[in-house]
Amino acid sequence: MRLRNGTVATALIFITSFMSLSWYTTWQNGKEKLIAYQREFHALKERLRVAEHRTLQRSSELNTILEQFRRAIAETNGSKDALGHFSDETQKLLKELAHRKPLQVPNIYYHLPHLLNNEGSLQPAVQVGLGRTKVSIVMGIPTVKRKVKSYLAETLHSLINKLSPEEKLDCVIIVFVGETDIDYVHSVVESLDKEFSTEINSGLLEVISPPASYYPDLTNLKETFGDTKERVKWRTKQNLDYSFLMMYALNKGTYYVQLEDDIVAKPNYFITMKNFALQLSSEDWMILEFSQLGFIGKMFQAPDLNLIVEFIFMFYKEKPIDWLLDHILWVKACNPEKDAKHCERQKSNLRVRFRPSLFQHVGLHSSLAGKIQKLTDKDFLKPLLHKIHVNPPAEVSTSLKMYQGHTLEKTYLGEDFFWAITPTAGDYILFKFDRPVNIERYLFRSGNPEHPGDKLQNTTVEILPFSETGLKTKDKYKRTDDGFYRIGKFENGVSESAVDPVFNPISALRLSVLQDSAVWAILSEIHIKKAAR
Repeated sequence: MRLRNGTVATALIFITSFMSLSWYTTWQNGKEKLIAYQREFHALKERLRVAEHRTLQRSSELNTILEQFRRAIAETNGSKDALGHFSDETQKLLKELAHRKPLQVPNIYYHLPHLLNNEGSLQPAVQVGLGRTKVSIVMGIPTVKRKVKSYLAETLHSLINKLSPEEKLDCVIIVFVGETDIDYVHSVVESLDKEFSTEINSGLLEVISPPASYYPDLTNLKETFGDTKERVKWRTKQNLDYSFLMMYALNKGTYYVQLEDDIVAKPNYFITMKNFALQLSSEDWMILEFSQLGFIGKMFQAPDLNLIVEFIFMFYKEKPIDWLLDHILWVKACNPEKDAKHCERQKSNLRVRFRPSLFQHVGLHSSLAGKIQKLTDKDFLKPLLHKIHVNPPAEVSTSLKMYQGHTLEKTYLGEDFFWAITPTAGDYILFKFDRPVNIERYLFRSGNPEHPGDKLQNTTVEILPFSETGLKTKDKYKRTDDGFYRIGKFENGVSESAVDPVFNPISALRLSVLQDSAVWAILSEIHIKKAAR
């Protein structure tokens, strides 16, 4: 009897374990499918946005054609001989166009009038490849003739060898040869064709170069910011090179990533960039940075390239590209009546930094003759001890004592983890939003792989509603003396929950320590997710 009872108990334990494992497996598979569906939805949303942008662009091109018709008819002065071979209906339409007086819209020729001297100024002088379009990511690599060493082949091998077969079908790499010496350009093409013929013939790799007529006279540029005449010429031409490459890449994909010709990439760099971009709303960012160096690993949304190119053309002779990009962010995000710290917070919401870096600079000899640059990205090999999220712009403050430069500001921006010396009762971490925000849910995670025991304990999550009018939550949530409502607490170092929509919009969010802690505290992840619009 004892044996029989033991056998039954063993069978029950086995069945229960099997059912639990099956339930967990089903739940896990469902979760993975949900994440995949969310990514597909975001990808579809971005494709629709790109399609809308292209429709507007076609409309602009049609308006340009109509403007040319107006000019042609105006030059004929309504001459019957000039219009005689058109039908009566067409003549009537052309006369109506000619007599309209629309406002004159500025265009590229206003900033680069020399382009009007040659019809082919905006057509590649050399174009090799299949012209692939409708991909997720377009990667642009400008290259010029270097007197010492070219790193182009090594760069392409690094990028291509780390792509899966599926990823090779979902991207295109454009090599822009910024030289007008056709013989040299052809030598580059021949060299790449020998080494990367499979990639060129499949459509993965393209090579282009601009015509000589694309460049204005660069001999009489004004020397600014202490730069030599040669350096001013170099940076001015570089601005024009970036612009040509972006214009060519504009209609090829959803995202554009600017690279350089002397880098190496990390494994899985493509899917990492794509997934990071898809998890963000397109309205929330303008630049995603996958390297902290120069113009390496900078991702843009394809529809934004028009704005960027126009801005560069307006000031291409004035400043280098990284300064111009910062000015664009200033114009879009900063309030002149606020201080510089507020401006930096606003810009950081449009310029999102991903860590650790996915690309490393390896070139020693710059494309500027005689310049040696020993630039390396310190974040390239660092293990990730924090998680990155895009949070609403906010002023952050804390009563906790920071340790070794691990600031709360950097943590909120996803750049580092916050490390504080032993918390005591009454300590707080406060996120005061620049403007009231509707919050869907939040996640705070303490500790990290190197210091797993440094967790927040006996700590609550509190929110301050923008208005308490009609707020009926006194029975469900505890209200503090200063108007905050306690909506959550840390358990095993983590606090995660949805936010009751009745509280929205919210002015501030606070973490409050209720009891003295025996250990230090690390806050490694902050995610305050805004509610969908």
